[in-house]
Amino acid sequence: MPETRTALPLARLMAMSFRYFIDSLHRELKAQGWHDVRPVYGFVLLAARCGITAQNLAELMGMSKQAAAKIVHAMEASDYVVRAPRNDDARAKEIRLTARGEQLLAAVETIYRDIEGGWADVLGQDQLEQVRTALTTALRATNDGELPAVRPTW
Repeated sequence: MPETRTALPLARLMAMSFRYFIDSLHRELKAQGWHDVRPVYGFVLLAARCGITAQNLAELMGMSKQAAAKIVHAMEASDYVVRAPRNDDARAKEIRLTARGEQLLAAVETIYRDIEGGWADVLGQDQLEQVRTALTTALRATNDGELPAVRPTW
């Protein structure tokens, strides 16, 4: 595809950046021995960090309860999450990280820092922080002052 002189749409650049980060992350996770991690697990790990019900997870992920339950079941089998009674309602189950899930999330965050470090080598740390600040500002401005939940796009 020939290069044009017009600026690429920001959405396309963000999509390419997202793909780069996710692909790099999963290559490194495999290199570190995390062979059973699927890209969708990251969204569940983030949501489960503070505890979330299966119904709320399905809504967050934009999928059916059955599809979300299937992912949670696979993650339980790999000991990344556990379903536990909620503190305020023992009948309701909450998805929470296990110690292994916390280790995986810590590995992911370390890998992301390393990838960002590579970008800082190219852009400079100050410019990378300007990009982070600008994106944070724009997201908060378009989401009532909050950062939106991280969720997959199907």
